[in-house]
Amino acid sequence: MKIIRSKSFANGTVYALRTEDDFPVEVTDTFLPFYTKDAVGRHQNAMNDANFGDRSERWMIGVSCMSGCPVRCKFCATGQLKKWRSLTAEEIVEQVEFVIAQNPEYNFADAREHKINYTRMGEPFLNVAAVRKAIRIIDAKYPGTHHYVSTIGVKDANYSWIKNNITLQISLHSLDEVRRNNLIPYNRKTDISGLGNIRTKSNLKTTLNLTLVDEADFDIENLRRIFDPDKFFIKLSPINPNPMSDKNDMGEGVVEGINIA
Repeated sequence: MKIIRSKSFANGTVYALRTEDDFPVEVTDTFLPFYTKDAVGRHQNAMNDANFGDRSERWMIGVSCMSGCPVRCKFCATGQLKKWRSLTAEEIVEQVEFVIAQNPEYNFADAREHKINYTRMGEPFLNVAAVRKAIRIIDAKYPGTHHYVSTIGVKDANYSWIKNNITLQISLHSLDEVRRNNLIPYNRKTDISGLGNIRTKSNLKTTLNLTLVDEADFDIENLRRIFDPDKFFIKLSPINPNPMSDKNDMGEGVVEGINIA
């Protein structure tokens, strides 16, 4: 893959790459202090100060499992792309190797937490065979890697392989079914009550990610009723304004964004 462009932040860089057949791919290279890993124990994930640590602490590589995405969430910049294709396992792994090569002064496997976030372009459970193969390749080369797989909750998906060092994130975004269907206009997804029944054998709780467009999207009573707090961890995310979110009048959302990738 070749670099199209990149943008650096206080705690890392986001890269736009192109595959050999000229499909765009996004990959991120970020780091945080190790104490931020214990969001559950600390009951929040705010940083203590402006010290971001370095890649020897928490080193996180965000990869795409597709170029483009058929889901087309209303606030996601990937929706600008008119076509999409699934990436091969080798192309997913290549993104990891690309980021590692940009940082020769650090050893990925030596970081206290070395983590792959399957959270950039694409829906992992629509390319699940390639994602699972990529995880096997990465685990063999970098033992102890934490894999963090994000999904909208594709209907009839098999979660039995989410165990040990693999963690599941569910992109929920609203606790109102009609509103969620508007934000995530993909028909083949599990309804909200069904999401609450998902169980994994991961070392960590399943994350519920809510990119809140409006305060009405958050319903504490439904949250308590559907999602067992012993099984699920809640994450509130900001909207990163982009042409798609602007087109759909998403604004800046409820959670204030900051320059941390």
